[in-house]
Amino acid sequence: MLLALLHAILAVTATADKSMTADEIAHLTAGHAYNVRGDFRLQPENGNLPQRLAALPLTLSAVPLPPATDESWKTADIWVYGNTFFYEQGLSAAEKLFLGRAMIALVSAALVLVVFFWSRALFGWNGAFISGGLMVFCPAFLAHGALATSDVVMTFCFIAAVGSWWCHLRRPGPLWATLSAVMLGISMVAKFSAVLLPPMLMLIGAMWIWSESTRAGWRGPLLRVGRSLGVHAIVSVAIIWLFFGFRFSAFASEFADGAGFNHGWGFVLNGIGFPAKVIYWLREWRVLPEAWLYGLSFVLQFSRARGAFMSGEYSVTGWVSFFPWAFLIKTTLPFLLLLLGLTISAIRTRRPIGTRLREDLLPFTPLLVLFIVYWITSLASHLNIGHRHILPTYPVLFIAAGWAGRWVSFRTPLAAAGVLILSGWHVVESTVIRPHYLAYFNQVVGGPANGWRHLVDSSLDWGQDLPGLKQWLDTNAPGEKVFLSYFGTGSPAYEGLTITALPTLPEVGPPRPWHAFTPGIYAISATMLQHVYSRVRGDWTAELEKEYQQVRGLEPAFIAYRDDPARRALLLEEMPAGRWRTAWVRFETLRFARLCHYLRVRRPDAAIGHSIHVYRLSAAEIEAAVGGSATQWHDAIEAAITRRSPVNAPVK
Repeated sequence: MLLALLHAILAVTATADKSMTADEIAHLTAGHAYNVRGDFRLQPENGNLPQRLAALPLTLSAVPLPPATDESWKTADIWVYGNTFFYEQGLSAAEKLFLGRAMIALVSAALVLVVFFWSRALFGWNGAFISGGLMVFCPAFLAHGALATSDVVMTFCFIAAVGSWWCHLRRPGPLWATLSAVMLGISMVAKFSAVLLPPMLMLIGAMWIWSESTRAGWRGPLLRVGRSLGVHAIVSVAIIWLFFGFRFSAFASEFADGAGFNHGWGFVLNGIGFPAKVIYWLREWRVLPEAWLYGLSFVLQFSRARGAFMSGEYSVTGWVSFFPWAFLIKTTLPFLLLLLGLTISAIRTRRPIGTRLREDLLPFTPLLVLFIVYWITSLASHLNIGHRHILPTYPVLFIAAGWAGRWVSFRTPLAAAGVLILSGWHVVESTVIRPHYLAYFNQVVGGPANGWRHLVDSSLDWGQDLPGLKQWLDTNAPGEKVFLSYFGTGSPAYEGLTITALPTLPEVGPPRPWHAFTPGIYAISATMLQHVYSRVRGDWTAELEKEYQQVRGLEPAFIAYRDDPARRALLLEEMPAGRWRTAWVRFETLRFARLCHYLRVRRPDAAIGHSIHVYRLSAAEIEAAVGGSATQWHDAIEAAITRRSPVNAPVK
């Protein structure tokens, strides 16, 4: 219990000076709308349960939602509506965020207990403390264990569902049967990756039938598993209906006037193949709630292709190597070494194939099935946006690491010393990176300072470091002009930042004012720096350079259009306002891309939480990066690479 409490405290306190991460605004706003209005159109793809759970303190505090007459409510634009909810009314954003994060920290603490007691059942107290300690200080769980998102909730559901199902098979009776069925149902409203659980349970059931067949034959165990799966399916469907208020429609009638989904049914079903036919049938016959079916369709649609970045490469369909690479560089090196040692030890044991092997592996059945099935589907996934998507496999490894508890003995002093040293090193790794747990990378890639070169988005830069940027600017650049390209849903204005906005994601609020680049501080989120979601990601080609040089000739006209009404009138005679706006957006996109290509090889003046890079750029350096010819630009890049640039501002 103390280990679980320590984990929750470490996680929550680490977020005290962190701003909103990109997805939290959607989870909390949607969850509060579910609880208060019973309307399920906002963000149905991220799981009903974790959103409602995180928003529960807001609901109990009767925090008001923006009115249902708001256009963003009607269009289910969660980013705009959430921005209004968090930054324009009610409790402060910091209070709302803390309450939501604390609720998820309780789930992460519960996960520590599951890991601890499962390991104790397999390996005794020594194993339990090794497994529990590894979980408590794991940077990934300290990062996500206090974020108001669904990843840790789903991780808990995976491990609890397979564990309770296994106990139900091994220990017949109403207690484990009820717990197992309820856990499966809860998982189905936690996140849509729960669709992997039914095949996992069937595989675990098959392994149990095989183990029982030598004693009781096939028929009895097979019938028992079949009946139990049927009951589990009925209970799961009932729980799904329960969480959606036993109502088919996603729309609450009193708030439905003029309202719709953010993307229509035609869009989310288009191109997803056979699942679309199944979902359409389930919808027509109202077998499951509309919002649940819509959320599943949305996930299937957007998992087909999504911008992704890995170690300098870009893709929209991902790589088979993405999650293995993320695991290798985002897991602490001592834990990897401990797993390697355990693997070598298991291989050297050389158990004979047959009855003895079956007896040895049988207790690990649910863990092995969870690990293997989840990893197979992860390798095939096109959604390569974050290390967090393989979190459900970590508790399996933490529990397995409890095997090392057998080595902690006076009879094996060298092995015991090795385990204790690696465990202590794991704690040190976690302590050194605190409170920037999300930015943890191990020594394989040179640590957190080099993480942005390999993974971004929720693996590193999820919008969490605006307060750190504010603190750095107040200390190191008071009064200087600040340009900010931010990835996330935090509010620079709320954090007290006065900035000129560069391209930002998501785009919320009025269009950015047209502006020139001038000397000052340029703060750029790592995800924006790597141009993961830009229309011009990847190499800077000769075609892009040619287009840029052409559109750059309009820059004086853009500034005149903005500042001089008389000149604007003349320019509008040459080209309508819409085309001027389109030309500006394209120019801004190309200019920012060209700047980022230069800055990626230029040493930053600071790296806030390892996720926001800060550069102090002089007029000469800006001219070299975005104002000169292709030759001058290449020369500036070469000079930055060799650290001989005559225009670099001094690092302070």
